[in-house]
Amino acid sequence: MDYIMAFLVGGLICAAGQILMDFTPLSPAHVLVVFVTLGAILSGLGLYQPLIDLAGAGASVPLPGFGHTLVKGVIEEVNKSGALGILTGGLKATAAGITAAIVFGYIMALIFNPKPK
Repeated sequence: MDYIMAFLVGGLICAAGQILMDFTPLSPAHVLVVFVTLGAILSGLGLYQPLIDLAGAGASVPLPGFGHTLVKGVIEEVNKSGALGILTGGLKATAAGITAAIVFGYIMALIFNPKPK
């Protein structure tokens, strides 16, 4: 059942993004910003964690999950360090994912020799 919920929730998030790109003037970059911001807002309101509890990776891997991770990191760091946590919490919480994206992107660029447009 966990796999089914992850598939359904993740699929709905991706389908919503595709619908936004197909039927609105929003570019993929706009949709990215909307999804990360929406994940951050829902997390701040305490509404995104129950979705992650229900769908697991289906909710934590897509872009709103990144916004949730940023807010969660900020909240945890503010509780530990005070106001300085506003600046450091999001970076600490997402550093591993950002680093992985950079490293693996670089490795793929070396392997597949991308051509500039």
